[in-house]
Parts: sequence; structure tokens; C-alpha cells
Amino acid sequence: MLWEFSTPGIPDELFERNDMVPITKEEVRSLVMSKLRLKRGASAIDIGCGSGSITVELCIQTGSENIYAIDFDEKAVDLTNKNLNKFGLKSNVILSKAENVLASLPKVDAVVVGGTWGNTEQIIKMAIDRLDRGGRIVVDTILIETMYNALNTLSKLELHEIDITQVIIAKAKKVSTGTMLIARNPVLILSGTRI
Repeated sequence: MLWEFSTPGIPDELFERNDMVPITKEEVRSLVMSKLRLKRGASAIDIGCGSGSITVELCIQTGSENIYAIDFDEKAVDLTNKNLNKFGLKSNVILSKAENVLASLPKVDAVVVGGTWGNTEQIIKMAIDRLDRGGRIVVDTILIETMYNALNTLSKLELHEIDITQVIIAKAKKVSTGTMLIARNPVLILSGTRI
């Protein structure tokens, strides 16, 4: 297996990449996975799967094939499938807008929302409807508007243990005179539990 460890945070360079398809960076993925509080055999949905980095982590952390990855971009679905194959994993990868397919999916233990394309409230409501009691939802975004809409929606639906974390990561880069840190976009991570 390409990643033989039980910890999340697979190095970004191990994933197949495409400049047109976003990837959730390894440090953010580690935090997202910790906020999900997954158990072996758990089921999950990855909404806006992009490169499939979260989908791969979900498969590894749960040891389950009951992982559903959704994206409306054909390039993202292709890349997610390539990364699953590269890591020797299986998942249910769906080419569709989330709002067109969520209602048909089974109840799951966890949902990750990585993209809503401005349809935040509807997608989060539909995602929470797919959660079993005690299930966890995590929304990660770089957009303040998405976080605002996500927080309002989770608050209206009376989720338990709502938490917001802002992450600012800087990665080292060698330059001629030493090592400097290059900042990445701040990421907002919102999580909650369905009661």
C-alpha cells in the first residue's frame, strides 16, 4: 500500500494532481479527519471531492468501501478515481451536483462538505439529513460567506458541539540564503454533531 500509516495527513506529493482541480492540503486534511471522529467501518460522504484526497483519507481511516464522493466536475471525478486506484482503494464516486444525488444516498456516520458553489444552506441541510444520530459534519472553506451561511444553517438545525477553527499554515521553502515560510490560504473548519 502506498500509505501504510494509520495517521491522516498523506503528503500532498503522493496524490495525482491537476491544476484545474483543487486539493485539500495535508495539514487541513488531518484536522478535518480529527473533527470527524471516525471509527473503523464508518460510512461517509465527501461533497465536492475535488482531487479525492479527503476520499482517500476517509477510506483509509475507516477501512470501509461505504464512502461516497460527489463532484459535478468530470475532471475532479476522474482525478478522484485515479487517486483511489493509486492507493489501492475503492469508493463510490459520483459525477453529479450534490443537491441532485444526496437524497438518494444511504444514511452515514460522517459528511465532509468541501464545496457548495453558493448553495450552502441547501447542501448542508441535505447533508445533515443523510447523517445518522451522533454523526458528524465538517465544512471546510476558504470563503467567509460559505462559513457564515454554514454556521447559520447548523445553528438553525440545532446541531450539538458546533466548533469553528481557523487554520493558517505556512510551509518551509529553501531559498539561496536559508529557509523561509510560505503562507497558504487561511482555511475555516466548521464541525458539529447531529443529535
